[in-house]
Amino acid sequence: MPHLAQHIESVPGSGIRHIFEISTKLDDVISLVIGEPDVPVAPHIAEAAKRAWDADETDYTPNGGIAPLRAAIVDKLARENGVHVDVERVWVTVGATQALYQAMTLTLAAGDEALIPDPGYTTFTMGVRMLDAHPVPYSLLPERGFLPDIAELERLVTDRTRVLIVNSPSNPLGAIFPEEVLRELLDFARRHDLWIISDEVYEYFTYGEKHVSIASLETAENGERSRVFSAFSLSKTYAMTGIRVGYLVTPPGLAATMRTVQEATISCVNSPAQYAAVAAITGDHEHVAAAKAHYRANLVAATGYLDSRGIRYLPPTGAFYLWIDVSHASAGDVAAWAETLLLEQRVAVAPGSAFGRSGEGWIRVCLANSEENLIAGLSRIPAGV
Repeated sequence: MPHLAQHIESVPGSGIRHIFEISTKLDDVISLVIGEPDVPVAPHIAEAAKRAWDADETDYTPNGGIAPLRAAIVDKLARENGVHVDVERVWVTVGATQALYQAMTLTLAAGDEALIPDPGYTTFTMGVRMLDAHPVPYSLLPERGFLPDIAELERLVTDRTRVLIVNSPSNPLGAIFPEEVLRELLDFARRHDLWIISDEVYEYFTYGEKHVSIASLETAENGERSRVFSAFSLSKTYAMTGIRVGYLVTPPGLAATMRTVQEATISCVNSPAQYAAVAAITGDHEHVAAAKAHYRANLVAATGYLDSRGIRYLPPTGAFYLWIDVSHASAGDVAAWAETLLLEQRVAVAPGSAFGRSGEGWIRVCLANSEENLIAGLSRIPAGV
C-alpha cells in the first residue's frame, strides 16, 4: 500500500473536535465546546437562498464569487473596516477556514515558518503543517494582558519566517488587539519583510473595545506594497456556520493568481449560499445586534457567577467566548480534565491546550447558549482556591 505524504502525519488533530465528538455520543450534555451561534438565521437571508434554489441559480459562478456579493463586500470593507479595495482583491471562499488556508498556500512553501498566536485557533497550526511548513508559536500570556510581545517576536523570527498570523478579536481568548499593538505588529512585519494573515472572523462581536482591521493601517508611502491578507466570515455574524461563506481580501496585483488557485481548490462557492450572503451583508442587521446583546448578557451573567465562586477568567472584549483558568483543578493536564468533566459531569468545554502550549490550565467556554445552560455548566466546574 502506498504511503501518505510524510508531513501529513505531523498535522495535529483538533482537541476541540475530540471533546465534541465524544459529546455527540452522550445524553444530557451541556455543550459549551463548539463556537456555534445559538440564534437562527434571519428570515431575509433564508428567503434569499430559497429564491436562488427556486430560480435554479445553481450553476458555476466566477471563481471570485458573484458580482453582487463582491460589490457588497467592497462597500462593507470601506464603510466598516476602513479598507478600500477594488473588486479584484475580494475572493469569496468556503468560510474563513478556506480563506486562511488559501492565504497560507500563497505565502508558505515547504520548510518555511509562520509565527502563530499561542493560544490561537487550531487551524492556524493545522493549515501551516498541511503545507509542510513550520508553525512557530508566539505567546499571549496573562502577565502581558494576552497581547503579543514584540521582543519575543524578534527572538523568534528567522531567515525562514515568511508569515505572521494575527487574530483579533481572538479565538479562543476574546481579546482585541488595540490599534497601537497592530501598528507595532505591522512595523515588525515591515522590518522583516513578512506577510501578515489577519483573521477577523469575530469583527462584529466587540464589548467596549473597537475592532481595527490591520489592513486599514497600511499606507502607500514610499511606494510600499501591501503585505496583509485579511480573512472574514459570515458564519458567526449571521449564524450561517453550515452555509460556509467567507472571503479573503488580498494585496493588489494577485487577481490572475487567485483565479488559478480558486479554480484548483474549490472552483467557486455554491450559488444559493452566495445569494444568501448578499442578503446578509446588505440587509437589515437587527438580528446581528440582538445576537450581540444576547452574548453580552450571557457574558455578564457568567462572569458574575465565576466571581462569586472565586474562579479566575480573562474578561473578553470580543468574540463570544470566555477563557477560564481551571489550573486549580486540572493538575497540569487540562485535556484529560476536560474529558473527565464531560464523562462525569456531562459538560463539554474546549481544553485550552487545544489552542497551544500556553493554554494549559485554561478552558474555552462558548457563550452562545441559554443563560440557564451556561450557568448550569459553569456550576459543575470546581470552585477556585
